[in-house]
Amino acid sequence: MAFRFIDLFAGIGGFRIGLERLGGECVFSSEIDRHAAATYERNFGHKPAGDITKIDASEVPDHEVICGGFPCQPFSVSGKQLGFEDARGTLFFEVMRLVSAKRPKVVFLENVANYVRHQGGKTLKRTVGMLEEAGYATKWAVLNASDYGVPQARKRLYIVGIRKDLGSGEFKFPETSGARVRLKDLLLLNGAADAMRIERDDIRITKTDIAEVLDRRPNKPVQIGVINKGGQGERIYSVEGHAITLSAYGGGAAAKTGAYLVDGKVRKLHPEECRRLMGFPEGYRVDPRLNQAYKQFGNAVVADVIEAVGRKFVDVL
Repeated sequence: MAFRFIDLFAGIGGFRIGLERLGGECVFSSEIDRHAAATYERNFGHKPAGDITKIDASEVPDHEVICGGFPCQPFSVSGKQLGFEDARGTLFFEVMRLVSAKRPKVVFLENVANYVRHQGGKTLKRTVGMLEEAGYATKWAVLNASDYGVPQARKRLYIVGIRKDLGSGEFKFPETSGARVRLKDLLLLNGAADAMRIERDDIRITKTDIAEVLDRRPNKPVQIGVINKGGQGERIYSVEGHAITLSAYGGGAAAKTGAYLVDGKVRKLHPEECRRLMGFPEGYRVDPRLNQAYKQFGNAVVADVIEAVGRKFVDVL
């Protein structure tokens, strides 16, 4: 089904990739980070507009779907204010401003899983409440990329609102794929990632027999060792299991990707391997600067999960 969508807080295009696979056409995008915007333009031939707070709704084309991984910038849920007043000054307000002006059929949002627990659940309740008040039947779920054919443990909150006047029935999030996948299957071959090796004398492999663990806990990261004291970025995992969550920040010898035992050597993941773990296609042009590449993928959404969720609301429409 062909549909038009706008890509807010676009990052490097995870939403766009997932929805284009379903026949969607991106008619507008916005991203304030200049490095992410440059990567987006390099891959899609489309320069995103900048700061969404400075863009008038009249500048945004009509569309059926509004999507975005809005930054976790919770609004106040104290006092007696309702609706827009609760969200004013936040980036979620900008989403609602465009929703109110353009009245798309579907609102499709993503955030960190911890958003569910913020202020004891009040923030999420208010977020959903605002969409409901605006006329959207709204569902939410925390989905793990590991359950959708991607070997990365990445839990994120997904929110889908469908305009109530469409009378399209209840939206349901996709079932898990059940496919067993391994990080090993996505790794670069023939020494292409040798530069990512970690050469230190405080590396310890503490677990070698993991077959029983993999049988009992398939599609999960399996830790097999440590670097130094095993703090953040200092844990070593098996490539027979899944990767840990890619992160935009963090320290340690294997910061942002975690460490893995590959062909007898411990190393970080290569940016091209991160690309594969986010469901981005072969030929996608990654930022050549290592830190920027890691940051951009750490902030991105998994295209395969976007596609899986999108397919369900395309069916509803």
